[in-house]
Amino acid sequence: MKFETIFTEKRVGSDKVPAGTRSGFQRDFDRLIFSSAFRRLQNKTQVFPLPGTAFVHNRLTHSLEVASVGRSLGKMIGARISESFKNNEAVFEFYRYELANVIAAACLAHDIGNPAFGHSGEKAISNYFIENATSQIDGRELQSFFSEKEWKDLSSFEGNANAVRVLTHQFRGRFKGGFGLTYTTIASILKYPCESNALDKKIRHRKKYGFFQSEKAIVLDIMQDLQMIEESKDPVVFKRHPFVYLVEAADDICYSIVDMEDAHRLKILAKKEVEEAFMNVIKKLGSDSADRTYAYYKDIEDTSEAIAFLRARIINLLINGSTEIFLDHQNEILNGSFDSSLIDSIEKNCGALQTIQQISTERIYQHDSVIQIEIAGYNVMSELLSLLIPALLKEQGSHKDTKVLKLFPYQFTEFELTNSAYEKVMNALDFLSGMTDEYATEMYGRLKGIVIPRHD
Repeated sequence: MKFETIFTEKRVGSDKVPAGTRSGFQRDFDRLIFSSAFRRLQNKTQVFPLPGTAFVHNRLTHSLEVASVGRSLGKMIGARISESFKNNEAVFEFYRYELANVIAAACLAHDIGNPAFGHSGEKAISNYFIENATSQIDGRELQSFFSEKEWKDLSSFEGNANAVRVLTHQFRGRFKGGFGLTYTTIASILKYPCESNALDKKIRHRKKYGFFQSEKAIVLDIMQDLQMIEESKDPVVFKRHPFVYLVEAADDICYSIVDMEDAHRLKILAKKEVEEAFMNVIKKLGSDSADRTYAYYKDIEDTSEAIAFLRARIINLLINGSTEIFLDHQNEILNGSFDSSLIDSIEKNCGALQTIQQISTERIYQHDSVIQIEIAGYNVMSELLSLLIPALLKEQGSHKDTKVLKLFPYQFTEFELTNSAYEKVMNALDFLSGMTDEYATEMYGRLKGIVIPRHD
């Protein structure tokens, strides 16, 4: 791959060249910000249950913060790369002024396919198909309705792949090409540029997968148009697009640090514990200014603001560190041989984040409130699937099945136009994964007869 050929303003579902003062990449950002799919992230769990008396991050606030960090990374790295292309106006202009917009837009979109209740929502969807593989529907086992690759998509449901579907799929009655984003922005969220049957936990870019069979054709077109490096034709596997590393770094920076801040606000972690962990990072990443940072910190009386100050300082140091790692390893990143994330590379060099990672694993992600929301979410999603899937696959459904199908919003009723079991089930997953925590819980209560619906 070359810096000159890994970007384009070509858009999904359209040959129209944007006119006016906004570039195609700025339009990507704007379309995401104003979309209903993005707004729904405000009621999807990040880590801690929502809502509460202490404001903590949800998927929307997390995505906005990731976009802010991503824009900084894109701006800093783009400025440095552009210096090598002063004799190529188009390339110079892109890296100097537009890379920041691409990374910010991709950061906004990176979680847009995540279902309600965080990662337990993903697990609930996957496990429904695994646990019901031999369940009988019209005298057939559930798994027999699908091809091997289709079954792999369903039994290892992936939020990353669902993001690509949300962004590119033409839902019934909606625009062709979904959001109509540029190929460049879509490529920047393909953290795992492979299909589901290429999963390999030992290989970084194949730990998960990046697209469903339903979006395979458009993703192949994107990867080939941007001259990404093909690793395998069957199963489809490509090397990562270079911009993925910046989106990934922005995400890693935010969740690893901000979860600690939220845990402090919820009184799960004491101020002294967070202070020591944060100052340890600052000393290792910015030893020249650590004493000055600590002096500023001690002068801030408000506890939450004091911790927020240290958080901001760490994010700044990690942005600078990620910038240097990317530029130092740009040739390996371009040729597909860089086998690390930017944050992991920083960690290997100084071990700064080890304590934070340990506290997060042992004290935050295993906290009672986190476990409870995961279990509750798992049950809600599983029960809703048990109503939706059989109703879609039966040739002659019961009276209840007929009523269940009427619950689908119009944009998710492509099942009325196809005989494909896979496409029908994908409609159910579109409907379910688009639900917020609150809406999924409310629907679960009503359909299970726990709460009797009323017309207000």
